[in-house]
Amino acid sequence: MMPIATMPLPHEGEPTPPPSARFRAHILIIEDDADQVRLYTKGLRGYRITSVASASTALQVLDSTQPDLIILDHVLAQGERGADFLPHIKAVAAHVPVIMVSGTLQMEDRIDVLSGARSAQYVLEKPVRLQQLRELVARALDECGLGETVEMLRSLERSNQIEHNAPERQFTQRLARQHALVTRFRDASEKPNISALSREFGVDRRTIQRDLTELVNRGQIAESVYPESDAG
Repeated sequence: MMPIATMPLPHEGEPTPPPSARFRAHILIIEDDADQVRLYTKGLRGYRITSVASASTALQVLDSTQPDLIILDHVLAQGERGADFLPHIKAVAAHVPVIMVSGTLQMEDRIDVLSGARSAQYVLEKPVRLQQLRELVARALDECGLGETVEMLRSLERSNQIEHNAPERQFTQRLARQHALVTRFRDASEKPNISALSREFGVDRRTIQRDLTELVNRGQIAESVYPESDAG
């Protein structure tokens, strides 16, 4: 089954998404039950959604794109098991947080899924409650993924006593700065104050402009936030 990309829109009679909704975050849903996909899409309106029915198809998708979050069901099409594919998914998308969803995993299996270097960040039990799903997705986007990667790199720099001006430090600083910009402007409508951001992060205006352009081009913040970018 080929991936189906959707941009969820409000449905008549449904509440407007809260201002805190991450309108540009990209979520890859690996789920073979169409009703479950519709449930997730309804609960996660405002996010960019790509859905596939099997983990093997998801690995093909991950060859060409990196989502901000993965929702992985355990029982999938073609007899696949999400827990079996989790290490393979993490091997190609180690920095992307994963929420494993299952109604069949026993406690020992859940511990395995949450243990080790290529583990999921969370396990969510079926039937899924939409409010819990939304809260878990927001937490994973804010605390895991790139943010967690930045903290690990900073820890390595401290333990190895990397000098402040070393290229390794500059790379981490760039990741940390871009993560902060994504968190701040992912759901913003106002345009950024380039001069104020330059002073805040201790870099020149051109660096901030380059960061914003990269984030728009990657689809992590809306083009309307920084229309000066060369998106598209």
